[in-house]
Amino acid sequence: MVGSIETMGSPDNNNHQQQQNGYSSAHHSTNGTNSGQEEKLDELRRLLGKADGDPLRIVGVGAGAWGSVFAALLQDSYGQFRDKIQIRIWRRAGRAVDRSTAEHLFEVINSREDVLRRLIRRCAYLKYVEARLGDRTLYADEILKDGFCINMIDTPLCPMKVVTNLQEAVWDADIVVNGVPSTDTREVFEEISVYWKERISMPIIISLAKGIEAALSPVPHIITPTQMIKLATGVPMENILYLGGPNIAAEIYNKEYANARICGAEKWRKPIANFLRQPHFIVWDNSDLITHEVMGGLKNVYAIGAGMVAALTNESATSKSVYFAHCTSEMIFITHLLAEEPEKLAGPLLADTYVTLLKGRNAWYGQMLAKGELSRDMGDSIKGKGMIQGVSAVGAFYELLSQQSLSVLHPGVKKPVAPVELCPILKTLYTILISRERSSEAILQALRDETLNDPRERIEIAQTHAFYRPSLLGQS
Repeated sequence: MVGSIETMGSPDNNNHQQQQNGYSSAHHSTNGTNSGQEEKLDELRRLLGKADGDPLRIVGVGAGAWGSVFAALLQDSYGQFRDKIQIRIWRRAGRAVDRSTAEHLFEVINSREDVLRRLIRRCAYLKYVEARLGDRTLYADEILKDGFCINMIDTPLCPMKVVTNLQEAVWDADIVVNGVPSTDTREVFEEISVYWKERISMPIIISLAKGIEAALSPVPHIITPTQMIKLATGVPMENILYLGGPNIAAEIYNKEYANARICGAEKWRKPIANFLRQPHFIVWDNSDLITHEVMGGLKNVYAIGAGMVAALTNESATSKSVYFAHCTSEMIFITHLLAEEPEKLAGPLLADTYVTLLKGRNAWYGQMLAKGELSRDMGDSIKGKGMIQGVSAVGAFYELLSQQSLSVLHPGVKKPVAPVELCPILKTLYTILISRERSSEAILQALRDETLNDPRERIEIAQTHAFYRPSLLGQS
């Protein structure tokens, strides 16, 4: 299997990178900041036992919007220290860029003088002219080398080193960033495990994936992407971290202020948090890996419904607030099943839900379905957006919470019921997206159901009953 690596351009490439988003060098790193970045890099190299002359090798696996932005942020911050660090990103080869996308990409290039100058300087502009005219086919891995993510054409990134051979990308990596969707994580890391059989020490893995799988044996429980990675590779959990937070990839690259949490064992989460932290991107650390990871998948479920409600009610603020009250009460109910101290999750979960409802791809997907601009037959991998991870999460949460072995006491009928019976929004989304028994309008019917309980009552039920099921997260 033949892969390719695109090296960075001319030695003054960092100066071009500093103007990527319309910022002059005065707005970017001073010499003092560069010194601080180098100190952080040196500290991480020391902790990893890297010898002089042996670069720290960081590889992003998967080139969706967030995976590409994450790699680009590292390249912008540390790429200048070429003798100390090597940053690469892997994506599959062969995905063609269609004509309409090539035309739009050409418009983006010509609207940004800094990007246009960079491409001309790298002798890379002509191929975009030819693609615009239909005389050439561009490929996703090819344009990524020039800083264009196929799922985020409107936000040019810095040029990156792109590898299309997975073995070449990961076999000697010190840090691997999982940027593939949760639905692909197991398959990709099972392949990676073959290339790591001869390794003496295991790498650090940072997973960006948000989504879950439901497993019903031996007892109903959730499998998260970090757990998939552990099962596939044998990498110990102390080496696997999850990074999540209320953020939109393009806005982070454009240096909008944002924060995130890196979760996992203390051994690596604190050093990695320090390494990733930037003035506009604050990274906190937390020990509760699995629960935060599950919450990252849960908010995607309800974001799809929010998009439907927005489209069906012509962006009615009142209708959206009614939906928000019900969906948050269901999320609070579910967190009481999953966490012993669910109140600690309220802030992070609501913040992540809020930004996803405002501008996330899952809410957008719900809107497009309700407007008829997308159909469910098109699947959940959408051109220009990537994988809509909330769809598979709807199926997983519904399947899991439908198990009678997890029954809770229904306050109305005074008898045990599966937890999903107390989650009417989740049930409705399942009938729309998974079983496809109903159309998007069903989400409004669910909100207008006269038998629907006050969302406050669902929260009270969760707070006054011992619902916690540690087995759901694989804990005894």
